[in-house]
Amino acid sequence: MDLEELILRYYLKVFSIFFFIIFLLFSSYIYYTLNKTIYLKNNLITINKGDKIEKVIKKNITNYSNLETFIIIKYYQANYILFNKFIHFGDFFLEKNISFFDFLETISKSSNILNKITIVEGWSSAQLNKELSKYFENFNNISYENVIADTYFFQKNIDYKHFRKNLINVKENYFNKYKNNFLTQLLSEKEIMIIGSLIEKEGLDREDKLKISSVILNRLKKNMKLQIDATVLFALTNGKYNLNRKLFISDYKYEHPYNTYRIYGLPPSPISYVGKETLDVIFENYQTDFLFYFFNKSLNKHIFSETFDEHKRKLNEYRKNK
Repeated sequence: MDLEELILRYYLKVFSIFFFIIFLLFSSYIYYTLNKTIYLKNNLITINKGDKIEKVIKKNITNYSNLETFIIIKYYQANYILFNKFIHFGDFFLEKNISFFDFLETISKSSNILNKITIVEGWSSAQLNKELSKYFENFNNISYENVIADTYFFQKNIDYKHFRKNLINVKENYFNKYKNNFLTQLLSEKEIMIIGSLIEKEGLDREDKLKISSVILNRLKKNMKLQIDATVLFALTNGKYNLNRKLFISDYKYEHPYNTYRIYGLPPSPISYVGKETLDVIFENYQTDFLFYFFNKSLNKHIFSETFDEHKRKLNEYRKNK
């Protein structure tokens, strides 16, 4: 065997080893890409008819690079050709912290959403319990401060403990978005939820809620009693709200830890479930000098004032015109 042939064999051997190493590394990277935990923007995803896999990835997954997206698309195309496995359109519920394998397996079948529960902003625990009883035999009260009012999708036969954990995770993820907001340095999550529940029971629309939020924060800064009627109703009815009559002057004097006409500061805990939109209102920290408001039935709106004299004058005018 001459020297030239030996050199050729040597380079072929080196090239084979190099190619094998590259193949092994690339295969490992493909395996890693398909098995790494994906970060979903939401547990609920919607795939519209005609959506391509690349659009589904871009719309719902946040932690994939261009190369990883390319690998996933090619993997999906291979599954489509070899196993006739394709994505379905519809709504899908997916757990957090799943791999792309699990993601593809779920969306390659018919929609897996069979049940949903909507927790309405301002609901009482009794109203939620009535809804929970439709889907779960054994459940307990979910405190107002632990969950955010929203629509929650879940699979049939899911156990209550798992469902409740998902609700709590949604709330935790929401507050993580605002962890650098200056209000979280002044108020605890529980206090923000309490303020949110007061706004839910009092506010009519977003603009109204912004103003009421400013009144509450302004009064807290000045160490004024909040004097919110919804807390009187909560105190009198133990959170049921169905008093079936107007509030009397004696009601405002009712000794109760939730009656903000008697106590200073916030009540001990929220008085209803709170939605994301109302919490967003609080974090917006809308600024006004308002300290007082009352409800004008004729105009179907709250009338706001900066001083007690202004508030008293507007209230007297309203009462004269009733």
